Amino acid sequence: MKLLITGTNRGIGAALKGELTGRGHTVTGTHRGAPTADTLSLDVTDSASIAALGDHYADATLDGLVCNAGVYLDKGMALEDMDAAMWGQSLAANVTGVFLTIQAVLPALRRAQGAKIGIISSIMASSTKAPGGSYAYRASKAAALNLGRNIAADFARDGIAVQIFHPGWIQTDMGGAGADLTMDEAAPQLASRIEEIDIARTGAILTNAGTEIQF
Repeated sequence: MKLLITGTNRGIGAALKGELTGRGHTVTGTHRGAPTADTLSLDVTDSASIAALGDHYADATLDGLVCNAGVYLDKGMALEDMDAAMWGQSLAANVTGVFLTIQAVLPALRRAQGAKIGIISSIMASSTKAPGGSYAYRASKAAALNLGRNIAADFARDGIAVQIFHPGWIQTDMGGAGADLTMDEAAPQLASRIEEIDIARTGAILTNAGTEIQF
């Protein structure tokens, strides 16, 4: 498959790119730095950068997109310290950025047969498991989940399958050293879930192990 994964400079994105490349897929990543042979420059919060992504894929065919780029700006932050700028940046990266990325490459996905879209959300999007704190991150991931479910309904007519993933609590800069899963454990599992995305389960919310969950 020809795949595009956003946010591959570190963490889950970098590991997933490496794993899927190792399985024989042609994987292009993105980061906010200068482009390289297999990595495009992309800031999902910048309209000009998104437009350039659309131009890059204007005449191309893309078998799959993984929306992984995101931020966790309010980790450990007290409510009193959360301001409008932080909220705006969180929503711009984690929600609007997902939508605009999909919008930009949709023509390329439509040219493929049975294209796939994976959206990395989180169990922190749950409204039933709500222990408090991290309000901006939780709200933005819940919105990304809702976006994915609605896009799945609309894109089914084009044969484009969409799934939303809770990749687990992983030992990354975002997840912290005390997380349950190492990157070596998580990346192969998530890569398999990306490969398995299909129209029969479009709109499903899955764990890294493939279990469907309801929020």
